Amino acid sequence: MSSVADPHLPALDFPRSPTEPTPDEQRASLLADPGFGRVFSDHMAVASWSAERGWHDDGVRGLEPMTLHPAAAVLHYAQEIFEGLKAYRQPDGSVALFRPDLNAARFAHSARRLSLPELPVSAFVTAVTELVRLDAAWVPEPPATLYLRPFTVATEAFLGVRASDEARFAVLASPAGSFFSGRDAGLTLWIAPDLSRAAPGGTGDAKCGGNYAAGLAAQGVARAHDCDQVLFLDAVEHRWLEESGTMNVLLVTADGDLVTPPLGTILDGVTRRSVLELAAGHGLRPVERPVSVEELRDGARSGAITEVFASGTAAVISPIVRFREPGGEFTVGGGTPGPRTQALRAELVDLQFGRTADPRGWRVPVA
Repeated sequence: MSSVADPHLPALDFPRSPTEPTPDEQRASLLADPGFGRVFSDHMAVASWSAERGWHDDGVRGLEPMTLHPAAAVLHYAQEIFEGLKAYRQPDGSVALFRPDLNAARFAHSARRLSLPELPVSAFVTAVTELVRLDAAWVPEPPATLYLRPFTVATEAFLGVRASDEARFAVLASPAGSFFSGRDAGLTLWIAPDLSRAAPGGTGDAKCGGNYAAGLAAQGVARAHDCDQVLFLDAVEHRWLEESGTMNVLLVTADGDLVTPPLGTILDGVTRRSVLELAAGHGLRPVERPVSVEELRDGARSGAITEVFASGTAAVISPIVRFREPGGEFTVGGGTPGPRTQALRAELVDLQFGRTADPRGWRVPVA
């Protein structure tokens, strides 16, 4: 299963087949308060794959339910992957994506890990672009965005345990408001002492649904302790920081380091990577190294760690101001969002919404 396009097969260009759009007044009402992940645009990008034909039947068509046989591999063995990225309304009314090539590359990596067919990077970007162009009216005004959810599921009807010989790719578009609504003052995290998200050699660095399902129990424990999310530790020693719920975690030290756990069992987040590349402009040295829960606890109490935040596509950057654990709790930086957290978030959001120059070429105009 390769991401290299077969020259004997037609290129995937996702031709558009518009359907009757949602009336303007109804769409405006939905965009006024979309929430997160509950409202969807009029169309979806789709493509099918089989071992015999490769990728085929691609296009952008009306949003409709997917029909699966009850024996489809995804329903029994969770053979599926997904991505998350956004389209941003720009000051001149146009629409841009943010570093979609990185999402496309990670999607291909996830496909390899889950034994699914790789969609060529160019086809991934084309699918997302054509969907946004057709449904550009669904891109809300800032600070809201149009959240995009590409995914591939194994569809072969077969109960044996092996890689599926059939799959289906699709992209959904969902106007989205704030992911952590009402949490601008900072998040409180529960440090999970025993429930792990991923293990070495597992699927922790792939974006697949099983990783998220495995984290739901820990999220439930976090909520029972009046916390917004969970801080996962490693699965071997239950000591080393991994991810903050569904987001990467980063720490600012008094010495001017921006520290984040290394890749391996965590996602290579696009926002994480972007923040590390922006760090120097904020007087910070990006450092990828293991961080123990003892270092976090002692550093927060001594002032050696001055700020902690989580990064991800959905919430961008969210300050973390308090941690709870079975033995008690501790705060970071006086319990309020730190200045570098806020400055990094402001720069990143301004880049995404086209309010500042883009010397790195991260913005990709699409509509």
